[in-house]
Amino acid sequence: MNRLARFAGFGRHNDEEPDETEHLDVDRDVAVAQVDAEALREPIIAALRMVHDPEIPINIYDLGLIYRIDIAGDGDVKVDMTLTAPACPVAGMMPLMVRDAVARVEGVGEVQVELVWDPPWNQNNMSDEARLQLGLM
Repeated sequence: MNRLARFAGFGRHNDEEPDETEHLDVDRDVAVAQVDAEALREPIIAALRMVHDPEIPINIYDLGLIYRIDIAGDGDVKVDMTLTAPACPVAGMMPLMVRDAVARVEGVGEVQVELVWDPPWNQNNMSDEARLQLGLM
């Protein structure tokens, strides 16, 4: 008899000794490990700084393409991002690059990346370092 059948009591007669697994509380909720969301923020940003727009030699975080990073208590991450233009040739692969970079951070669970267009990206979204690197300051 397999373990599941023994656990469920199949094949046991009333006069038999109870199975050793009967003391387990099967209705008990399984504890999910909680993470410190804010402790993950900096490693996630560092990972995003490793992703570069192939057309512009600046990372996507300093370009201002990342609009929002939500980190749940279980480590799941949701990222809202945009592109410099809707017709960007890497529109199909950039969210995948972002998802993969964030997923590599230790402690991160499921990663969801959403491409958003509102508000539209403009140069004011860029960090001072990015503007300086592009000669805009």
